[in-house]
Amino acid sequence: MNWKFWKKKDEEEEKPKSKTREWVDAIVFAVVAATLIRWLIMEAYTIPTPSMENTLLVGDFLFVSKFHYGTRTTTTPLQIPLTHQKIWFTEIPSYIDAFHLPQFRLPGISHVKREDVVVFNIPPKELNENKEYPVDLKTNYIKRCVAIPGDVLKVVNGEVVVNDQPLTKPSQMQLSYIVTAADPINERNLSKLDIGPEDYDPLGRGAGNEMQYRMWLTKEKADEMKQLPYIKKMEEEKLEETFDLFPYSHYAGKNYTTPDSMKFVHWSADNYGPLWMPEKGAKLTINDSTLAIYGFTILNYDHNKDAKIENGKLIIDGKEVYEYTFNQNYYFMMGDNRHNSLDSRYWGFVPEDHIVGKAFFIWLSLDKNAGFLNKIRWRRFFNLIK
Repeated sequence: MNWKFWKKKDEEEEKPKSKTREWVDAIVFAVVAATLIRWLIMEAYTIPTPSMENTLLVGDFLFVSKFHYGTRTTTTPLQIPLTHQKIWFTEIPSYIDAFHLPQFRLPGISHVKREDVVVFNIPPKELNENKEYPVDLKTNYIKRCVAIPGDVLKVVNGEVVVNDQPLTKPSQMQLSYIVTAADPINERNLSKLDIGPEDYDPLGRGAGNEMQYRMWLTKEKADEMKQLPYIKKMEEEKLEETFDLFPYSHYAGKNYTTPDSMKFVHWSADNYGPLWMPEKGAKLTINDSTLAIYGFTILNYDHNKDAKIENGKLIIDGKEVYEYTFNQNYYFMMGDNRHNSLDSRYWGFVPEDHIVGKAFFIWLSLDKNAGFLNKIRWRRFFNLIK
């Protein structure tokens, strides 16, 4: 009789996993590992627009560090892993909007600084397909931070000035130029100059039957083009439009050129501000002008459950507020392609809870306009983003 029948026989071993089970386990492990890395450490992004040229080019693939500023906890736990707003290649939402968790930020190794290249969730609903996405699922943008909480920013003749000190210009910053050529410029010549279709816009023939273009160029590239024999004229364009600029208020630009002329000066993309950046804990006296500039931010992004503006008064929890204290920090972002960037000048501050991470380095770069053999921009591999 076997008196050790309760013990597992030594020769008995676990049944080997089937190939299907091994594949399933491997896939689950890979998805969990990739999700954790994407959430905690780094996430891959690609550049779809020229707003950061020439610092970042259309077709650059980059890694964005989450640990620099601290990883945010998700507000939407019921979501398909490794997705953003929608399931891949469909219009089906990738998350269930049944309930949300409060958002927190884990400790980071630094804070957002001026001149950092930052990925963030774009705040306005209008730039999120006109949908009210949760904060961490709003559309991702990438720009350079030009002002941090407590700063006073202004743009004077295209130059960014913060706290009365000119900000260092990005080395690859682009501006727009009106270029007049004797005839239409051959695409081959544009390609030799490293000017792609996203860098120019034909304006048609001028009065003298000369061809005109609007081009977005670095100063060095503009100086190079001036020397070409078929270029007749090149002028830096000044953005003087005064419409569709944040904060959409008649108080924006209530300055006077001289005390006696009392001439009203409007803000423009190249002459903007001064504008103060809201800072957590800072107090703001509430009046008609401060509400006109900061009211939208207070109502929509500063985590007030019951806030409204009625008859020029700020009402929170049913009581009129005469002095408001901000609940979080705000930043001002601009593209390095200064005349071809939809940035904070047009839609406003970036709240701290919308910050995703710091652009770290480029791991791949593809030129969609180049031939097969020149498709890969090898020189950009593993470049740190500055």
